[in-house]
Amino acid sequence: MWDSSVFLSTLTPKFYVALTGTSSLISGLILIFEWWYFRKYGTSFIEQVSINHISPWINGSDAQSETNGNGNNGNANGTAGSTSNQSTGASQQMPECKVWRNPLNLYRGAEYQRFFWATSKEPLTYYDMNLSAQDHQTFFTCEGDARKEEYEIMQTAWRERNPVQRIKSAHNALEINPECASAYILLAEEEATTIVEAEKILKTALKVAETNYRRSQAIQHQGPIAEGIHRRDTNVLIYIKRRLAMCARKLGKLKEAAKIFRDLSKEIPSIMNVLNVHENLIETLLEMQAYADCQAVLAKYDDISLPKSATICYTAALLKARAVADKFSPDIASKRGLSSIEMSAVEAIHRAVEFNPHVPKYLLETKPLILPPEHILKRGDSEALAYAFFHLRHWKNVDGALNLLHCTWEGTFRMLPYPLERGHLFYPYPTCTECADRELLPSFHEVSVYPKKELPFFILFTAGLCSFTALLALLTHQYPEPMGALAQTVLIWLSYPFHLLKERIEALWPCNFLHQLTRV
Repeated sequence: MWDSSVFLSTLTPKFYVALTGTSSLISGLILIFEWWYFRKYGTSFIEQVSINHISPWINGSDAQSETNGNGNNGNANGTAGSTSNQSTGASQQMPECKVWRNPLNLYRGAEYQRFFWATSKEPLTYYDMNLSAQDHQTFFTCEGDARKEEYEIMQTAWRERNPVQRIKSAHNALEINPECASAYILLAEEEATTIVEAEKILKTALKVAETNYRRSQAIQHQGPIAEGIHRRDTNVLIYIKRRLAMCARKLGKLKEAAKIFRDLSKEIPSIMNVLNVHENLIETLLEMQAYADCQAVLAKYDDISLPKSATICYTAALLKARAVADKFSPDIASKRGLSSIEMSAVEAIHRAVEFNPHVPKYLLETKPLILPPEHILKRGDSEALAYAFFHLRHWKNVDGALNLLHCTWEGTFRMLPYPLERGHLFYPYPTCTECADRELLPSFHEVSVYPKKELPFFILFTAGLCSFTALLALLTHQYPEPMGALAQTVLIWLSYPFHLLKERIEALWPCNFLHQLTRV
């Protein structure tokens, strides 16, 4: 006790100032690193290290095997529940964070550009536009285009960031070859400032594309290069037809649009796996209020072996809600219970919200809509925006549908953290959607995050520690002698139990006990 008092009395106030300042700096650096790691990866670095490295080392092999079992949760549960979940699709494991092309993407010139003129806000991110450039290069170019000046110009045009330069390149390509259909596509997408103008350019492009298609079809068996040219011409033709159908849909020519979408849905080229034309057809049929036809299309694609989407899940919920929504009352239902039809509608909404929990915020208009991006992330905020932007009107057209959604939404949210229990249909909600959505969505949009991330304990603890040590450093710098005396008092109090323990040990054992042991 006397030795520690002597040691503490020799410490100067400068030592306490340096000690508290250093502690504050270290805790501040830890806080900054923890916050950066949490913002990037959604979890605490210290917590991850504790769970993955320190805890297994302390608990031994049993904890390690338990961790491995939890890590294989998806496979284990998928195997154990394969018999009961085959009918619900839980055995289907969707690739996480895969970016898809938005089936209902807008026109850059006629819609995105007009939004920019009105608000001075860029509706598309460079990441999203770069993905579109990659799509266009993949489907609208081939090896047979080598040494063809007009197609080489178009290859450069798809990658060009400046829209004025892209349009200029397309005009240059048409001057060299008036039958360059991909140049017409670019002009329809970006130069046309109205849907009517875009439709006019696309009709010209359709004539050119059909000519090119018939020409390449006759020689497609003459080698791999000829086959690649024919594949490219097929992709161009299908893309133009789809965009023409979307023009017809926007201009109110619903029957014409539905016919084109039906015809396209029968095609089988590889580009059809990207375009998802059946979602365009479903949206058009909903606008026509042809619910029976929509149900028939939905039955074809709402299958456990096919990738799900917000359009599939929420349209199925809307069609089932349509049968009961106009007469549904939560007060009456709580007293008498749900009927079989009401239960089916509620379960369909549960299924839809479980797939993408971001959609109800937009359908219920508790969060503002923006123009959807050209690419979406399944189960992400970008997909929710793309769906709600076009389908909000369809939910409003069904009396009571939004009321039923509102009544069941919060209950579904409470169920979501346990996605593989009985009755749940999808694998756990992926944790990587936030980062991808931030790349796809413009900076002025607040990205919806699920589950809502709370600050981990270690960040809060480090923040408190940093604030406390910074306050101590400030007080020690301003009042060195009183704080030094306080620090000595606190250290004496802390060392007092150890001093008592030392006295008890000395009372039990003779002072020369250890010395006698060394002589044995």
